[in-house]
Amino acid sequence: MQAHRPRTPATERTRRWFMNRSLLLGGAAAVATMTGCSAGSSDTTGSASSSTRNGMPSGGPGGAGGMGPGATEVKYADFKGVTTDGKVVDDLFSIHSTGVSTDAVVKAAQAFLDGLSAKVRRASVFDVDDDEWLAWSNVDGYAREGARMGDLTDKQRDLGYALLGKALSADGLTQTRNIMKLNAFLGDYSGGGRETLTEGHYYFTFMGTPSTTKPWGFQYEGHHVAINYFVLGDQVVMSPTFMGSEPTSATYNGEKITLFKPETKAGLALLRSLTSAQRKKVISADEKAGTDMVAGAGQDNLELAYRGLAAREFTSAQRQKLLDLVGVYVGYMDDDHAAVKMKEVEDHLDDTYFYWIGATKDSSAFYYRVHSPVVLIEYDAQSPLAYGENAQMGGGAPSGQASGMPSGQPNGGPGGGGMGGGTPTQQHIHTIIRTPNGGDYGVDLLKLHLETDH
Repeated sequence: MQAHRPRTPATERTRRWFMNRSLLLGGAAAVATMTGCSAGSSDTTGSASSSTRNGMPSGGPGGAGGMGPGATEVKYADFKGVTTDGKVVDDLFSIHSTGVSTDAVVKAAQAFLDGLSAKVRRASVFDVDDDEWLAWSNVDGYAREGARMGDLTDKQRDLGYALLGKALSADGLTQTRNIMKLNAFLGDYSGGGRETLTEGHYYFTFMGTPSTTKPWGFQYEGHHVAINYFVLGDQVVMSPTFMGSEPTSATYNGEKITLFKPETKAGLALLRSLTSAQRKKVISADEKAGTDMVAGAGQDNLELAYRGLAAREFTSAQRQKLLDLVGVYVGYMDDDHAAVKMKEVEDHLDDTYFYWIGATKDSSAFYYRVHSPVVLIEYDAQSPLAYGENAQMGGGAPSGQASGMPSGQPNGGPGGGGMGGGTPTQQHIHTIIRTPNGGDYGVDLLKLHLETDH
């Protein structure tokens, strides 16, 4: 067991404060927006944030699709994961050798921990089965544990990025760093969140001790990024992984950054490969909402039925486009372990469903979902909250210079434009990949490990 500062009742209250405040101010609609659950979803759990700006909750830039766990937060011991009906499908995962070494990520994690001060290290290390796994959020001002990148020395930060570089692919590391940069751009643009809307407001926590034989993992989390990385021997589970941005394209410190083009193009490519008859089964009659994501933060025991069309009804070319789409998301983990995960996805391809909400033009704001027993992916173009003409909080000019707005607070109450106050746009995108049926956070693998090895 690891020595760490346990989460106290006071900490629990601060994490849950925002949910209670949202209920008082905005009712169920606000809560649905904050958690990333659409109004039509029957599966919502509470969500919370502890931080405020000028007396207002940090709900603007953080926005829809993951306010974090709240009053009904699932505990690790009660975790079952995303299921279609509340029942976990058995025998999907097993402890086995992948033939892919994890030595490099273990060494990088240990080097990062060794480089921390004793105080920061103590605050950053938890038990391998700690509830802290589930306590992540998308929101900028959410109260987080662990080692904050902005508080570290240059050498310590470099060790942190080196760890991410071993855990992620080159594309995954670039994506993560660019999300962080556009978070800082948003802070300059909106004139708010001077501490949280920065490149430094991202945290590392560790569950267990880095090892090539014993279970452990880490979490890297902040606004629009949450990477959960579990390791057991040479097996890796990198889910849930949440990635988003507002804006998705801007110039920051002279660098032009554009995010989520591969996710957008691959989704459209699959949809456009379908026949008109297939599209009728895939495309929902529902209108695109400000937020349609259902499996964001706080949704760890979500019940979500399959919708759309199963790949058993696809041609071989369409099935390949589906694999190409999944590969974009899986491909953010290190290349060799991504190949292992893709084999797992292929084994259940017949039972993989594709579902779509919204228009289908290149520039359209749409939602899509890929859902099978072993993978759940959501892509959601959402209402603007802090950037663009329809933004629901004070903002500045797209030049990237601060607008002079002192508060940066939303003018639409909790959730801002996420409650339908603005037209959805590809300049605000949230994505997530999960492993249903107990796979997230490596929970099922850890249970098997404890049953067979201890």
